[in-house]
Amino acid sequence: MYYRDQVYVCFDADEDMDYYRTMKMWVGNKNINFDFNNAHDLNTLRDGSSEETIKRKLRERMNNAGLLVVLVGEKTRNLYKYVRWEIEIALKDGIPIVVANLNGKRSFDDHRCPAILDNELALHVSFNSKVMQKAFDEWPREHYKFKAQGTSGDRFFVDQVYEQLGLNKTQAQLEAERLNSLRDYLARKGQPFRF
Repeated sequence: MYYRDQVYVCFDADEDMDYYRTMKMWVGNKNINFDFNNAHDLNTLRDGSSEETIKRKLRERMNNAGLLVVLVGEKTRNLYKYVRWEIEIALKDGIPIVVANLNGKRSFDDHRCPAILDNELALHVSFNSKVMQKAFDEWPREHYKFKAQGTSGDRFFVDQVYEQLGLNKTQAQLEAERLNSLRDYLARKGQPFRF
């Protein structure tokens, strides 16, 4: 894998926590080839902290990040605190960005993706362990190559890449698989399945 030490995942914690948990579940599932070192485990943030303190802790977390993953859900475009701050840090520090669309879209989603990423160098993929692992493995190297050439703008994998990964399923099929995996994971942990 090609990252510094950590992958930093930013997302709408109020709306999209289940998708973040799904990523953590993929890491623990021996039948899924998915791995990332989670920068969220480095320190905790408290809602009552000042904006300056929060930004300092975000920067600490991201100092070890070689990749930022932005989980883009229905309301992500309208977030102006944590998610935006995390993206700002990644852009300023030149950290490669992978945008994972939770609605299955395989390219830039102008209705959901935060405006700060409009025309920025980032790889946009659907939320799926196979394509995300490919992005984790390949995008940082490609990102730095594009940066050296002065290239910007959104990037995405062509449909052939998804087909080679066995991902020519419908979004409904992929969502059903994700929910089944999450249900099984929560059952093993003794937690109820709530949606």
